[in-house]
Amino acid sequence: MLAVIVAAVGLFAATNIDDIVVLTVLFVASSRGALPGWKIVAGQYLGFITLVAVSVAAALGLTIVPDEWVGFIGVIPLAIGLYLLVRALRSKDDDDDDDASGIRAGGLLAVAGITIANGADNISLYTPIFRTMAPADTALTVVVFLVLVAVWCLIARTVGTNRRVTELLERVERWLLPVVFLGLGLYIILESGVLPRLVQVLT
Repeated sequence: MLAVIVAAVGLFAATNIDDIVVLTVLFVASSRGALPGWKIVAGQYLGFITLVAVSVAAALGLTIVPDEWVGFIGVIPLAIGLYLLVRALRSKDDDDDDDASGIRAGGLLAVAGITIANGADNISLYTPIFRTMAPADTALTVVVFLVLVAVWCLIARTVGTNRRVTELLERVERWLLPVVFLGLGLYIILESGVLPRLVQVLT
């Protein structure tokens, strides 16, 4: 049991380290009143549970989304980033509170969508591992994952609501969310290699 727990902790940390950055940015926005903190936590859980469910289903032989096309999920953060960028460019008031309105409008589901998009590559790692695990070990691994999601949120909230951090980011706050989500979306799409595959299909 201890070996399974240690392996689960290592796997979660290795596949979700980038989530700390995204969550921290979301909590920075939350500290400015853009989004309630509970929606960030609930959205993170909803998105992560979806990733785990898809991985378990794939391990059982149920392919929901073909691996070669899963990179298109990067369109979610890319679209949010573009929306936020347009809002930032149009805004003339430095004290405008609507810089994160794209996320606020989507609320919990927007956070869940970002989590799913950011964790799309997790599916390819979790699936073969779940396939080789006994059901009890799989259940224990999932429980460890869910506990660690709370730890991740706590770390991100501690950093994202820290006064020194928020003061440091005040000058770039307007551009922070667009840049993070645009970068995330582009990284997912380009890293997955889905565009060359799409070109091959179309040609």
